[in-house]
Amino acid sequence: MYKALVKPLLFNLDAERAHHLVFDNLRRAARVPGTPALLRALYDFQDPSLAREVFGLKFPNPVGLAAGFDKNAALTDELATLGFGFVEIGTVTPRPQPGNPTPRLFRLPQDEALVNRMGFNNDGAAVVAARLARRANRQLIIGGNIGKNKDTPNEQAAEDYVASFDALAEVVDYFVVNVSSPNTPNLRQLQEKKPLIELLQQVQQRNQTRTLPRPLLLKIAPDLTDSQLDDILEIARETHLSGLVATNTTISRDNLQSEPGYVASLGAGGLSGKPLRARATEVIRYLHRKSDGGLPIIGSGGIHSAADAQEKLAAGASLIQLYTGFIYEGPALVSRINRSLVQQLPVAHAPAGATT
Repeated sequence: MYKALVKPLLFNLDAERAHHLVFDNLRRAARVPGTPALLRALYDFQDPSLAREVFGLKFPNPVGLAAGFDKNAALTDELATLGFGFVEIGTVTPRPQPGNPTPRLFRLPQDEALVNRMGFNNDGAAVVAARLARRANRQLIIGGNIGKNKDTPNEQAAEDYVASFDALAEVVDYFVVNVSSPNTPNLRQLQEKKPLIELLQQVQQRNQTRTLPRPLLLKIAPDLTDSQLDDILEIARETHLSGLVATNTTISRDNLQSEPGYVASLGAGGLSGKPLRARATEVIRYLHRKSDGGLPIIGSGGIHSAADAQEKLAAGASLIQLYTGFIYEGPALVSRINRSLVQQLPVAHAPAGATT
């Protein structure tokens, strides 16, 4: 029904307007008695064999929703009815900010891809934390993706990350440090070894003051070289990270089917979707091999089918996340992946650092 009826209507609208329309309608539907149960019946497939423990957390299934979809934790209860094993909110910054000027989200239907330059638009850490504190579903695992405000100099970036960490520490289950978005000026400079170590050490020091420290992960770009990936692994060991998220969106525009002039007219932004699939899997496989399978990886990038999910898991991902595939394929993609994993679990399940 989604691909035949809903998707054509949504794809006739501006991409960001369609996103907000989906949010509003899902929120309204959830208020109608019986609708949450109906959504669960349609989309929430669970099986004991799907459960796994990764960086100390017990996930009911390995399919999560990536950061960027529910930036402000406005829809976590509703998203829980669609069968996700976890939802990552954000990216959240200490202070609210509007993000980049619109239009800033674009579809490439021929490539089943998106280009976005949202720019960390969010309500700010305090508002998001208060919203999460009020959520009804406390079983759903929530990740907190944190970043810096656009006007914060890189030299003071660690202060922003620590501030967001402090605000969210009581209401999320794990954290992801995002230094790999291409849509905040100079942010990716923080992926360089020295500033990244300093930043992560400051967040980790604050984390270790807690009675129960939260798992701390780093989200990386797909555009890193092998030597830079080697640096990431060294940094992960030195700062005692719990895992990595691989990968964020790419600045590359290689091998697209869309008309080059149109792609160029969209301007800057991160590309996600099917064109990212192979490179994201390559990065996961490299990190898994070089770490001897000792560092859990959340795999993201170009997952549009059960086969794509299995590819990521076979490459060494412990968990996976959807975003663009969720938009192009609809909510049934979550249950299709989970059903396929139950059927082919011995082949598909090769996660790093996970137990079932």
